[in-house]
Amino acid sequence: MNVQTQIRAAEPVTTEHFDVLIAGAGISGVGAAYHLTTQCPGTSFVVLETQKTFGGTWSTHRYPGIRSDSDLHTFGYRFKPWTSAPIASAAEILKYMGEVIEENDLNCHIRYRHTITAAKWSNETNLWTIDATRIDTGERLRFTTNFFWMCQGYYRHDAGYTPEWTDMTKFKGTVVHPQTWPDDLDYKGKRVIVIGSGATAATLIPAMAKDAGHVTMLQRSPTYFRTGRNAIEIAEELRRLQVDEAWIHEITRRKILFEQDAFTKRTFAEPEGAKKDLLAAVEAVLGKDYDIATHFTPRYRPWRQRIAFIPDADLFHAIKGGKASVVTDEIDRFTEKGILLKSGKELEADIIITATGFHLSANGGIDFEIDGKPLDFKDTVTYRGMMFTGVPNLVWVFGYFRASWTLRVDLVGDFVCRMLKHMKATGVNKVTPALRPEDHNMPLLPWIDPENFNPGYMMRGMHLLPKRGDKPEWQHNQDYWAEKDEFPAIDLDDKAFVYG
Repeated sequence: MNVQTQIRAAEPVTTEHFDVLIAGAGISGVGAAYHLTTQCPGTSFVVLETQKTFGGTWSTHRYPGIRSDSDLHTFGYRFKPWTSAPIASAAEILKYMGEVIEENDLNCHIRYRHTITAAKWSNETNLWTIDATRIDTGERLRFTTNFFWMCQGYYRHDAGYTPEWTDMTKFKGTVVHPQTWPDDLDYKGKRVIVIGSGATAATLIPAMAKDAGHVTMLQRSPTYFRTGRNAIEIAEELRRLQVDEAWIHEITRRKILFEQDAFTKRTFAEPEGAKKDLLAAVEAVLGKDYDIATHFTPRYRPWRQRIAFIPDADLFHAIKGGKASVVTDEIDRFTEKGILLKSGKELEADIIITATGFHLSANGGIDFEIDGKPLDFKDTVTYRGMMFTGVPNLVWVFGYFRASWTLRVDLVGDFVCRMLKHMKATGVNKVTPALRPEDHNMPLLPWIDPENFNPGYMMRGMHLLPKRGDKPEWQHNQDYWAEKDEFPAIDLDDKAFVYG
C-alpha cells in the first residue's frame, strides 16, 4: 500500500463545517476569499492550500527571472491598484497578494499544508464532504461544505511535463525542469541548453545569460512574442499629474483591455498583418541579417498559442549580444555531452533545462464522487467554463488564454456571490447545471477548438476536460470583452440551473 493510499484510507477524527470551501490560495483562491468577504459578509468559509504559503504558481516556481507574461494592471485584481511596472517579478506579485490578504484580514481563513484528497457530494444531505491531510503532521481531516469553489489551477504543481527522449540517462550533466528548480543549481560560466520557446524559456534565458557561459534555446518550432517598454505611458502621465492610483488603475486597465481586444480581433481578421507587426519588432532588435524566418516565424497564425510579452526585448538583446543563441531543430537523442539533433549536429552542455510545459490537471488530483459513484469531469458538459452538468454546488476557476487569468477570477467571484445570495433568498440548498430541453441535440465538442487555441498542454490533456456545446452557455469562449457584460446578465432562473 503506497503513502497516498494510506492517507486516503485513514479516517479523520473530527469534522468541521463551512458554508464555502475554497481549494487553493493562489491568485484565484485569494480573489475568491476577498469576494466572499466583501460581497457575502457572514458567510463562513475556509481556504485549504497544499503549499506552506500563498501564491500558487508564484510560490512554487523559483527559477531565475520568474515574472508575469501579462501586465499586472490586468493580472492584478480590479479592487487593488497595481502601482509598479506592468511586467512584475514573482516576488513583487507575492508582495501584492500578501497585501490583499493582510488588508482584508483573509489569513484567518487560510490553512496551509492542507492537501485535499477526496470530495464527495451527497444528494441526501446536500453537502460536499472534503477529506484532507495536513502534510506537516500527517493528520487526517474532514470538512463538510455547502459549496465547493475549486481555485487550485489547471496543472500539477508537483511535477512538470518532460518528454521521454532517447538516452536521457546517458547525459553526464544536470537535467532540470523549471517547475522543480533546485536551490543549489550553479550555472555560472556553464553551457546551458533550454529546451522550449514558451514564456518560461523566454524568461529563463535572459536571466541566466547574465552569468552562464552561454545559453542555447533549442526549439522544435518558433513562438510569437510581443516586445515593448516595461511601462505604460498613460499610467506614467497620470502619476505625473498626481491622479489617484485607483483612477490610474481603472483607466490603465480599460486602455490595455481595449487594445488587447483590438489586437485579438485583428489576428483573426488580418492574421498576416498582425504577424508582420510582431516579426518587425523582433527584427528591430536582431537586425535584417538575422534568420528570423527560421527562428521566430511560427507556422500558425498569431494567438493560436499564448503570446508572451518580452519586457524591453531582453531575450532578443541577450541573443544579439552573443550571450544566447537559438537552434531550431528536433532532438534525436541525448548523448554523454549533450543533445544530438536530427540534423546530425550535437549541442554540448553542462546543464539541460526542459522548459517543456506542464501536466494538465482538471480535478486537482482530488477523487470526486457523487452519491458514492466516481465523477469523471470528461463525462460532463461545461457551463461557461466554470460549472459542470450533473455536478451540484461546485465552481471551477479557469482563466483566459488571451488575457490575464485574474480578469476571470473577478467575474467568477461576482457570479458565485450572486448565486449564493440568490439561493439563500429563494431557500434552496443546491444548484446543478443541466442541459435544457433545447440543448439535448446540441453537438458536444472538445473543451476548446484546436483551430482557435492549441498549446501542447491542452492538446495532451484534452481528453481529461469536460465537453463544450456550440452555444455560449455551454463553452468557455475566452473573450473577456464579451464576458464582462455577459456574466452580470446571467439569468439565475434560467433552465440551465436546476435547484433543489
